[in-house]
Amino acid sequence: MNDSAETLLIVDDAIDWLKGLKRLIEPELACQVFLANSAIQALQLMAEHKISIVLTDIRMPDVDGMELMERTQSLYPETSVILMTAYGSINQAVEALKKGAYDFVTKPLDERRLFHALRNCLERQRIMHRAASLEERLAEEENLALIQGKSPALQKVLATIRQIAKTDLSVLITGESGSGKELAANTIHALSKRSKKRMVAVNCPAIPEALLESELFGYRKGAFTHATQDKKGLIEIAQGSTLFLDEIGDLPKMLQTKLLRVLQEREIRPLGDNRTRSVDVRVISSTNRNLQEKIAQGEFREDLYYRINVVSIRMPSLTEIREDIPTLAVHFLNQYLRESGLPPKILSPEAICALMEASWKGNARQLQNAVKRAAAFAPGEVVRPEHFELEGTAAPFLHNRGMTLCEMPYHSAREEILKDFTTRYITDLLVRTKGSVSTAAHLSGLERQSLQHLMRKYGIRSERFREGH
Repeated sequence: MNDSAETLLIVDDAIDWLKGLKRLIEPELACQVFLANSAIQALQLMAEHKISIVLTDIRMPDVDGMELMERTQSLYPETSVILMTAYGSINQAVEALKKGAYDFVTKPLDERRLFHALRNCLERQRIMHRAASLEERLAEEENLALIQGKSPALQKVLATIRQIAKTDLSVLITGESGSGKELAANTIHALSKRSKKRMVAVNCPAIPEALLESELFGYRKGAFTHATQDKKGLIEIAQGSTLFLDEIGDLPKMLQTKLLRVLQEREIRPLGDNRTRSVDVRVISSTNRNLQEKIAQGEFREDLYYRINVVSIRMPSLTEIREDIPTLAVHFLNQYLRESGLPPKILSPEAICALMEASWKGNARQLQNAVKRAAAFAPGEVVRPEHFELEGTAAPFLHNRGMTLCEMPYHSAREEILKDFTTRYITDLLVRTKGSVSTAAHLSGLERQSLQHLMRKYGIRSERFREGH
């Protein structure tokens, strides 16, 4: 389909009249003009080209302008319709306005009135297009913000997601348990052209092997003893959307063969059916296993591996992104408080220090659960180290100066963590608010004067976040 920004389709059963209008309009409005001498031809052109405006006569044989308008609104809601009518049909045109037509002009045409209507309609289209683009960019940033962190490892993940989200490439997400593989899959789906439909997630190890085939591929009535009616499989339910196969390394070998056929042929065959059905799904897989080792051991098909691993994303462990722990912890805390309807709480600098020094074998999921538990048990507004049940200590967090937290005096270590956290937090706020200190203060829950004091203390200037700087 042609995505030309501004296009006009004129529809009238008088061919000479059409050609004359095109000669009149095209140079004046500098837009591409298409012609159709019937509503049927007009609909064919709209299927082939992105049309900004349809300018149609009401009275035409077979399908009239009113019905064309209704079909256009149903099939192409972003296209505006202007009606041309004789004086005797003005009441009909007014009725069309009530049904959603942008405007109408009367025959014989007044050139000034015609151009006024067309220019206004084109300007409306430009405004709508800019608004849609802005909403799309905001939605993209909001979905990307679900993966919190500024570390190089997470930024690499985000960059890859941005590049491949709008494609249909198969993606394999690897990483330790709890490192956010499903969150990455959700983010890819949310930014994709398939996002209007729900992503279908399948936890491969959670479904008994005896049931997994029928769950994935569905079955026909009578396929086995208890098959009393047809059932759609999860692959078919994901039609037009994304299928997320969580922990695909645990998929039985026999089902690996059937899944390979889905990826190669884009079709499935439910149990008990002698016919195949076409499917249109994007497949995202995840695993915490080493699939190369499983291939070497004959436990995973090599051809399937290359089908699911067109793009590879590795989610870093929490140990690798220890500098992101303050950001993640604050995000998990605020998320839990919102979902639970609890009053605002903050993490003390000592708590942040403790979180950064703790061992997180369960990665981000373990951190999230620890923050939730601490927030639930903290009686006041401040969540402190004693509210956490931290297991062991991690390898010390390295600073640029080459020292670890444990090697520094307590107050110096605390100030280092607090400075790093506060700088990151306020910087992120000002980026989001484009340098508006008032809005940033409102979002953070701080008084404006308190926020300004912190900005002065850590040398953060709002001017550099404003547009044009």
